[in-house]
Amino acid sequence: MLITETTTLGHWAHLAIEKHFQKTIKYEEDVLQDHDPEALHQMRVGMRRLRSAASGFAPALILPESASVRAIGKIARTLGKLRDLDVMLALIKNQIKNDLPGSEQKQIKKIISHLDYQRSLAFKEVKNTFRSKNYKNFKKHLKYWIDNPEFDQIASIPIAQVLPDLLLPEVSLMFLHPGWLVGVQYVDEEITGIAQLAPSELEEELAINGEILHGLRKQVKRVRYQMTLFTDLYGADYTKYLGEMKAIQEVLGQLQDSQVLTAAIAAVLEAETAEVLPVMTSKLAGNIYDSWQEWQTWHKKYFASETRRDFRLVLLSHLDQGGKEGLPEP
Repeated sequence: MLITETTTLGHWAHLAIEKHFQKTIKYEEDVLQDHDPEALHQMRVGMRRLRSAASGFAPALILPESASVRAIGKIARTLGKLRDLDVMLALIKNQIKNDLPGSEQKQIKKIISHLDYQRSLAFKEVKNTFRSKNYKNFKKHLKYWIDNPEFDQIASIPIAQVLPDLLLPEVSLMFLHPGWLVGVQYVDEEITGIAQLAPSELEEELAINGEILHGLRKQVKRVRYQMTLFTDLYGADYTKYLGEMKAIQEVLGQLQDSQVLTAAIAAVLEAETAEVLPVMTSKLAGNIYDSWQEWQTWHKKYFASETRRDFRLVLLSHLDQGGKEGLPEP
């Protein structure tokens, strides 16, 4: 199908919901088999993208309550608990490969054993979710909706007429997020960029404001997921910004993962990580500092008014009249 300006909002909303629903549930059995963590990762990502589509296209959709944004989010969070433990276990198991003293290796094995137990509980919760009436209704009712979609009246509007209105709200929330102010320095009451923090200063800053920065990461991810739906309708500049959203999400994710792992270790050991695992703590602190240095480059670019203006202009630009049938691959 040739993408034209007469393609409706409802058409694209239906494509998005169907695509992400099908890509999500196909991993269900593999997740239950629990042999490959990638299946869980893909199902979690699929559920998040389904939630993003349901939220982004909300003005056009009349979805069943069992497949509402809230219901999808609840399932995604259950998957997320298990996935977060997989990430932590992978990170800490990688530390065993490092040149650590024997005493620290012993402590790490103790931590792995504790996290494995926490994972078994999280996996049980996922299994119970899949067996629950709410989850079965989610699948049943959304399958029915895909075959018999219901829309609000605005769904008949051409996608070209409202596309920027779908994208700009999430982008605005990203640009207005307080995460941009974490670690900035002021000169004469004006922000001049991120302060040059020493490792100890960075640790203190993230201890106070790390969750705010993580919130920015989540908003960047929402922008990325929303933009991914429409790559066929824009040109190269749009694709460039989409790629940069992924890069920013990843660097902020690296910061978050190292912080979460450090906190989890401290909770298991019931002591300051640096006291029990000084070598590993130093390595993790080095990873955090390297990620922070990389984040400074992206912060400088995206905190600049010129970048923000150009980003908005790309979203407002004319649609590419080419394109292919269906939604692009993520």
